[in-house]
Amino acid sequence: MALLAPGARRTPRTVRLRLGIGAAAVLVIGALVVTVVISLLAPGSGNQTVAAVTALTGQGASTGAATGASISGAGVDPTSAARPGVVYVHVLGAVNSAGLYQLSSGARVLDAVAAAGGFAADANQGGVNLARPLSDGEQLVVPKVGEPISGEAPGAGAGGGGSAAGAGVGAGGKVNLNTAGEVELQTLPHVGPALAARILQWRKDNGRFSTVDDLMAVTGIGAKTFDSLKDLVTV
Repeated sequence: MALLAPGARRTPRTVRLRLGIGAAAVLVIGALVVTVVISLLAPGSGNQTVAAVTALTGQGASTGAATGASISGAGVDPTSAARPGVVYVHVLGAVNSAGLYQLSSGARVLDAVAAAGGFAADANQGGVNLARPLSDGEQLVVPKVGEPISGEAPGAGAGGGGSAAGAGVGAGGKVNLNTAGEVELQTLPHVGPALAARILQWRKDNGRFSTVDDLMAVTGIGAKTFDSLKDLVTV
C-alpha cells in the first residue's frame, strides 16, 4: 500500500481499508474471548470432589470399608469437622474394622456396618436392626453370638459383676439417657422409633440429662409414660 504524501487527502478507498482491518482485529479478539470462556465452562474442566465414607480410627493399620479410606484419628475432633449432610457414628463390637466413621446423612445401620468392614465371623447379625436410620454422634455396638444385645439387660440370674453391659446401659441394666442410642432407647416400654428420636433430639439441643426427671421435658412423655420409665433409666 502506497504511503500518502504529507498533506495528501485520504481517499474513500483508504478509509474503507483501514476500517476493514480494524473490524477484523475486533473479530479475532472476540473469537479468542469466546474460546477461553467455553474452555472454562466445559464439563470436567474443574476438579470434581466425590464424597466418600471416611473412617477415623486410632489404629493406623486399620483398612476401613471398601467404600472409604481409613486415617489416623489422633488429634481429630469430629465436632469441629462436622458439616451439614454427614453424621459421625462410632462402630464397635463384632465388626472387622471398629472405629469412628463419617457417613452421609440418612445412612442406616447397614451402611455403618459396611463402612466398618462388615460383620466379623462371630457377630450376631440379628442383634442389630440393619434398616434403622443412624443419628449423629451415635455409638453402634454389634454383639457377638451369645452376648446380650446392646441395650438389653443380662439375664435375671446373672451376677452383676461378671456381665458386660452394652453401650448405653448403666449399672443394674438401666438404660443411660446420656449415652444410649435409638436401639437402647427402644428397649424401654412405650418407646418406639419416634419417641426415641425425640429423646435424642432433646439431648442434642439441651445437652446431658441432669436427672431422670428431665425426661418430662421431652415432647410425648407424660406422667404415665414417665412412671413406666423412671426406674429403668439412669443418667
